[in-house]
Amino acid sequence: MSLLQFLAILRARWRTVLGIFCACTLASLAVSLLSPELYTASASVVIDAKPDPVAAATYPAQVLADVMQTQTDIVTSQRVAERVVKTLRLDQDPALKQTWLKRTRGRGDFIGWLAGILQRSITVPPPRESNVINISVRWSNAKDAAKFANAFAQAYIDTNIELKVQPAKQYATWFDERSRALRADLEAKQKLLSDYRDKEGLIGIDGHVDIEAARLAELSSQLVAVQGQVQDSQSREQQASDDNEGVPEILQSTLIAGLKSQLSQAEAKEQDIATQLGKNHPEYQRVAADISSLRDRIARETEKVITSLRNTTRVNMRREKALAGAIEAQKKRVVELKHLTDHAAILQNDVVTAQRNFDAVSQSLAQTNLESQTRQANVALLTRATEPAMPSSPMYSLNLAAGVFLGIALGIAAALWLEKLDQRIRRESGLVQLLGVPMLGSISSARTKSGMRPRLAFSSMAYKALVHSSR
Repeated sequence: MSLLQFLAILRARWRTVLGIFCACTLASLAVSLLSPELYTASASVVIDAKPDPVAAATYPAQVLADVMQTQTDIVTSQRVAERVVKTLRLDQDPALKQTWLKRTRGRGDFIGWLAGILQRSITVPPPRESNVINISVRWSNAKDAAKFANAFAQAYIDTNIELKVQPAKQYATWFDERSRALRADLEAKQKLLSDYRDKEGLIGIDGHVDIEAARLAELSSQLVAVQGQVQDSQSREQQASDDNEGVPEILQSTLIAGLKSQLSQAEAKEQDIATQLGKNHPEYQRVAADISSLRDRIARETEKVITSLRNTTRVNMRREKALAGAIEAQKKRVVELKHLTDHAAILQNDVVTAQRNFDAVSQSLAQTNLESQTRQANVALLTRATEPAMPSSPMYSLNLAAGVFLGIALGIAAALWLEKLDQRIRRESGLVQLLGVPMLGSISSARTKSGMRPRLAFSSMAYKALVHSSR
């Protein structure tokens, strides 16, 4: 279909197009005049979706979009709408109560019914690359529209705080119960450790072992020293038995040395007397008796020293035996104490573990208690809704434009549809195209007596019949 044919169709069926156009235009005007006036009020809130400044640079954009979509769903949720109803005390309005009874006959929840009405009146467009959520409410009254928009914004903020605080309270309750159980477990393990220490006489887990080990080391050093003394005293005793002249105790004895000096003087004197007076002289006999007495005394004193050495050896041997027994007993004590301290260390580890668990739960309890008492959220009211001066609907100009556009479109569509049902030849070019023969001439239209100008239009079926008969 060419443009000329299209214009010819519209010219031929202009009444149909005009009628449909007028009908659609009048219908849009009627709808605009009959529709109730609605006012739209908007409040906006801003969300801090990136609470951590360090992680803000690497915060995924998709995660931010998901967070904003979640917050949008919360704004339009039943919970927020019910909070608005309770905040504004709409459930205490007798007129609304009667309307609910009339429409639902008392079935269902009155607050839920009111919340559903408010949900249908609220519009929250999805935020695009922004942390701001706009809350729009359409209502028949400008004042109520602003009131409901502000109420929705505040209810959303309160609900956001509640959603943050409520899990914290639940966690705090659980942490409190767990803290009590861990405290009781810690006290029980501490008492078990204390009782075990008191029973076994342990000063400390490692201190007592160190003390006993030091005592064992000291006894070992004493034993080594005594063994050296035993060997020394035995060697000197043996030396005294073989040659007592070389024993240090005998050599260092002043008494024996004095006696030996007197003996030397007496022997020298005896020799002089024997030379001068002879051995039978009484003086010689007296000196000889003194020499014999001195030798006896030297022998007795030497025997005393040897006896002392023997006694010292026996004493040292007894000390060695006693120290060896004490060392064996101390070794057993150290081994036993090691077993005791190992068990005490296990109990101490249990106490440390219980203390660590208790501290961790106590820290979590303190944190959740603080979170459960918070009254701050990452949402803040950005703009309060004000009463709109003009209604947002109906939009007369938009409705009229839509009616005009729809009327033109429907009129053209109807004209084309009617033309398809009853096709006609509107121009000479159409006749030539249909018959495939050249045009010889045409008869112009003439005005009739009634003043009407008839159109020169023939049905395509008539032309086909005429051509067929001529053949």
